[in-house]
Amino acid sequence: MAEQRLERRLSAILAGDVAGYSRLMGEDEEGTLARLNAHRDEFLDPKIAEHRGRIVKRSGDGILIEFASAVDATRCAVEIQRGMGERNGAVLPDKRIELRIGIHVGDIIIAEDDIFGDGVNIAARLEGIAAPGGLSISEDTWRQVRGKVAADFVDVGEKHLKNIARPVRVFQLALAPTTLAAAEAPPPPLTLPDKPSIAVLPFQNMSGDAEQDFFTDGMVEDIISGLSRIKRLFVIARNSSFIYKGRAVDVKQVGRELGVRYVLEGSVRKAAGSVRVTAQLIDAAGGTHVWAERYDRKSDDIFALQDELTLAVVGAIEPSLRLAEIERVKRKRPDSLGAYDLVLQAQPDTYSRMPARSAKALVLLERALALDPTYALAHAYAAECHHALYARGGLAEENRSASLRHAQAAIAHGQDDALALSFAGFSIGMDGHDSATAFAAFDAALAVSPSSALTYILGSAIYAWGGEAERAIEWAERGLRLSPFDPWRATAFIATAIGHFQRERYQHAAPAAHKAVQSSPGFSISYVLLAAALAKLGRLDEAKAAAARVMELQPEFRSRRHFAAVGCVPPLADALCEALSLTGLPE
Repeated sequence: MAEQRLERRLSAILAGDVAGYSRLMGEDEEGTLARLNAHRDEFLDPKIAEHRGRIVKRSGDGILIEFASAVDATRCAVEIQRGMGERNGAVLPDKRIELRIGIHVGDIIIAEDDIFGDGVNIAARLEGIAAPGGLSISEDTWRQVRGKVAADFVDVGEKHLKNIARPVRVFQLALAPTTLAAAEAPPPPLTLPDKPSIAVLPFQNMSGDAEQDFFTDGMVEDIISGLSRIKRLFVIARNSSFIYKGRAVDVKQVGRELGVRYVLEGSVRKAAGSVRVTAQLIDAAGGTHVWAERYDRKSDDIFALQDELTLAVVGAIEPSLRLAEIERVKRKRPDSLGAYDLVLQAQPDTYSRMPARSAKALVLLERALALDPTYALAHAYAAECHHALYARGGLAEENRSASLRHAQAAIAHGQDDALALSFAGFSIGMDGHDSATAFAAFDAALAVSPSSALTYILGSAIYAWGGEAERAIEWAERGLRLSPFDPWRATAFIATAIGHFQRERYQHAAPAAHKAVQSSPGFSISYVLLAAALAKLGRLDEAKAAAARVMELQPEFRSRRHFAAVGCVPPLADALCEALSLTGLPE
């Protein structure tokens, strides 16, 4: 019997998927499918046909397309990403359908209308390292499209892709601003602080395994935490510097946007029981290298490596720091790496502050505490999760008592951990019965880490609900300066709105509440404060619309009961309830 010959051909393969699809489906399954299908019918499928692409298959949010020409494939991808940017212009960030696309030119095998081979595999891996709204192409593709596609690509170097034997040199699309963004004037650069200032960018995971991202991110977080302990440094918080993850960045632009003089960037490669870390410190103003180093260590020496890297960076920026100040960078580590990994994995759901995701995080945190009962940050995150379940999930007493219990444990075991102390202070302060202990925790956190943005942001909320208006605004502004893009910035805007409301500056309270709504559209309390401020300004139609949104998000909301649940002092609660009575919100 003659051997069957496989059909092969050289093709350009485009692989794409929806960034954050699981999160979108978890939050709004029907709405996400409706939006995705609308994009496909109205824009994506016609665009693919226009560039003569053949859709090989779809799988959930993924798509695989074959093109006869690399130029057709790349032009199609560029136009799709630009068009999706325009279509998303008026959509809230947490509702946007954003695509990641990878393209490779290679030999493929055709079998029963499906395609296989390295050409397909590399395209899929390139899609996996593209940023949301971004496009990654291989060097083979770039050679064929160079000068033929109206787009700029940035050479981001060789990447080790999962299950691909040899490294692939990658080029990423530098997208032009959307029409909406282009119409807005860029913000002026921030003034540099008087003391040395630094932002630590997310390190590249060079392990070829996307599952190692949390390990790499955890290393960077510890570097940031260590640097924040040096009183003579101004350190941008992790939540702001991580907005650059997965993006090809210009360090000069990063310096301008974050208001820092120095930028640290690097990469981590973890394989076969060893870790290689490379890092370089750059003067953002001139783009010149200040310091660079490579570290090779066994995996069981990872925490010593983190301390060593942090100490080296500090020495390069501030060589005159006293040895005692540098020694303060060192940090007590959890006894179990397993617990450390679990806490890292729980962090995104903990930071969401939504009941369903908080419950999911608690499963991981309880496993971490079973491994290490004295792990302060695990207790602190558990306290925050139980507080979220209490305040937004029905005011169950068991969640309130669990939050306080974990917060007290975090303080007991975390006197050297600013993050743990901050979350513990927040949970205790929001209970409203022991503000002295809450602020003792905040003070201890700032003694450990003077650049802790989250301490100021969370503390501003306790000051606000406690009736200390000016202090609340001061702390909120300080926290936002340290971390301009912080995902917790809604809390700072809420504190600012409360402070201005208490001082009867309603014309300032309303914009602050509106910023809180924009930052976290799912938080009912932001709409509560917006409704109260608008009512005081006499804008009753707008106030009633905001109040209606409160009831959509939290139907069980009752102003007196919920203000008491967050430790609101009686005079402030009375003033808010009086304003809200004009909007129809139940008291």
